[in-house]
Amino acid sequence: MHGFVSNHGLRTAARDEATATVLQQVAEAGIEVVRISFVDQHGVPRGKTLMVDGVENALENGVTMTSTLLLKDTSHRTVYPVWQEDIGFGRGRMTGAGDVLMIPDPSTFHVLPWSPKNAWLLADLYHTDGEPVPVCSRAILRDALSGLHDKGYDIVTGLEVEFHVLRLTDPKLALEDAGQPGHPPDTELMAQGYQYLSEQRYDELEPVFDVIRENCVGLGLPLASLEVEFGPSQFEATFNPAPAMTHADNMVLFRSMVKAVCRRQGWHATFMCRPRFDEAMASGWHLHQSLIDKASGDNLFMPEAGEPISKLGQHWIAGLLDHAAESCLFSTPTVNGYKRYRPFALAPDRIQWGRDNKGAMIRALAREGYQDSRIENRVGEPAANPYLYFAGQILSGLDGIERELPVPDPVERPYDNDATALPKNLLEAIEALAQSGFYRARLGEAYVDYLTRIKRAEWDRYLAAVSEWEQREYFSLF
Repeated sequence: MHGFVSNHGLRTAARDEATATVLQQVAEAGIEVVRISFVDQHGVPRGKTLMVDGVENALENGVTMTSTLLLKDTSHRTVYPVWQEDIGFGRGRMTGAGDVLMIPDPSTFHVLPWSPKNAWLLADLYHTDGEPVPVCSRAILRDALSGLHDKGYDIVTGLEVEFHVLRLTDPKLALEDAGQPGHPPDTELMAQGYQYLSEQRYDELEPVFDVIRENCVGLGLPLASLEVEFGPSQFEATFNPAPAMTHADNMVLFRSMVKAVCRRQGWHATFMCRPRFDEAMASGWHLHQSLIDKASGDNLFMPEAGEPISKLGQHWIAGLLDHAAESCLFSTPTVNGYKRYRPFALAPDRIQWGRDNKGAMIRALAREGYQDSRIENRVGEPAANPYLYFAGQILSGLDGIERELPVPDPVERPYDNDATALPKNLLEAIEALAQSGFYRARLGEAYVDYLTRIKRAEWDRYLAAVSEWEQREYFSLF
């Protein structure tokens, strides 16, 4: 077969082998439809569902996708003037609500265990002339990884993901509940009170854990543990180490799966950082990372005697710290996420690192002879786009290595020092990225302007809304 993939140099032996495996699995498993999705700028998968007889052609020629999906804020409002000749990406690029192509990656194929006649494929985005779409999140991570590989390094990642599962009491489907965005559903707790890691609470929530576990296993996700988190109705899943692209894809699939299987049980799962109910505990997404030597496979963060972490690891940490504020739009991209950055809440509020200190932004977990030596960055929220979160870490850490940045002393009192504060809100994070010469050089002027424009639209809508706090504070007083 000759088509888009062949004509534009995307065909490889590995891709051909994976494509053949997909077509065989589709036939043997009795698949009827395949969901083909790309991950948008917010980390949300969007796509089309194809009848099974169209999958082979889709793998070679792609599936058309409306380009305006790349130009929307979180309310699904298009924030670019698409009815113009050039909106900042070149004449005719993503204008007129025209199409781009989703080119499925056959290595991402999964049969969905909760809907076994459905399968799923992740896609990369290309223009119809064969040029990659420069704002494709997956491509941004791939480019960051390429730069790391060119230096002889690879990165191993591990995930700790916190989230809430609540019982759905009213899905808000009345006509008056429609909107942009629509009214959120009414929910109630699955369990109340704080019983962090208690056996009693796990047993109480076991039906939820069982559904999630069974579907993780069915998808082949490298689940390591399921845990009762700190707050009411709060859960945590941890995953065994995997390459960065694999875990970015896994995170997208995990979030999508959890929301889908919980909804089918009459529950509402949310990866929103801090849901609005009394005593809610904010959820974080802790990203473990270590560098390995591509040639030998050696862990390059393992320290020598007397070191907190290897010299290379120290430079990596220094890079993450140096670019922490301007990277926050990747790790914490929502208005809500900044309400997690509070002292004494097992979350960071300033830019610093410590040795096994859960109040610091970066926690070093390394010792001599310890093959799992690594760092844990606790800065992220679980709503983050995983490709951008990972890419920001790689670019920042690699810059620390290339410049041989010295690492400051580790902290022992993370909430009582003069370390620089993390951005206090989304606007500060937007401004930090907008003014970042580092990211403008690494990701391009157009991409930084693109992402900050979309996030400014979200911030502006937030400021324009009258909050419950304002109503309570002023409505009767004045």
